[in-house]
Amino acid sequence: MSGEQRHPNLVALLTIVRREVMRILRIWGQTLVPPAITMTLYFLIFGSLIGRRIGDMGGYDYMDFIVPGLVMMSIIQNSYGNISSSFFGAKFGRHIEEMLVSPMPNWVILGGYVTGAVLRGLLVGVIVLCIAMLFTHVRIPHPLVTIATVLLGATIFSLAGFVNAVYAKKFDDVAIVPTFILTPLTYLGGVFYSVRMLPDWAQTLTHANPVFYMVNAFRYGLLGTSDIPVGIAFGLMVGFVVVLGTLGLWLLKRGVGLRS
Repeated sequence: MSGEQRHPNLVALLTIVRREVMRILRIWGQTLVPPAITMTLYFLIFGSLIGRRIGDMGGYDYMDFIVPGLVMMSIIQNSYGNISSSFFGAKFGRHIEEMLVSPMPNWVILGGYVTGAVLRGLLVGVIVLCIAMLFTHVRIPHPLVTIATVLLGATIFSLAGFVNAVYAKKFDDVAIVPTFILTPLTYLGGVFYSVRMLPDWAQTLTHANPVFYMVNAFRYGLLGTSDIPVGIAFGLMVGFVVVLGTLGLWLLKRGVGLRS
């Protein structure tokens, strides 16, 4: 593909990303403030109050132990929520059809929305990490692992949110998955406890939870400890990106749930 052909695609990609970012910043009271307030309450209640009674967890102060999980939880939830609501809004407003009939490749459409969702996840993650610094000393002994985990985790749930938005037929459908699937997965993904505390059968079930791998990889980046080998976590995360990315492109190509 020549440079003349690539340039319009780059412009289209940046246009979608810019629109998504402007949407996030325009309604910052809905996109950035609520997760900051929620995570502050988590730090106060679970970290400061309950944490004093719990003591150490996995050889670390309880507040230090839950910081990686809470940051990752906020990134996952906001990346997912951003693209599911934004893309479904485009479906509902019928202007997604204009993008589908344009010369714009499907990877540009998917990439633009996913990038916007990942950026929101990163913004919220930075805000929550800054809040965590008010309660404890945050260390990052493995910065590359930390950054890679954030990007992969946000991408995975952005793609999952895209699939949810494609199949959703009404706004209630967008809220079903976060309420009944995403929230249980995050709470049972080792955010507040070490999997080693669980009985064998519960540990086996936890290893089937994708959030568990993201939380532990991120915890390794911040604390240098993990309940699983980090290599396995990264292998699974890359696999999820490939599978969900391929599914997203296929859905756009077939126009599933998009063309009337």
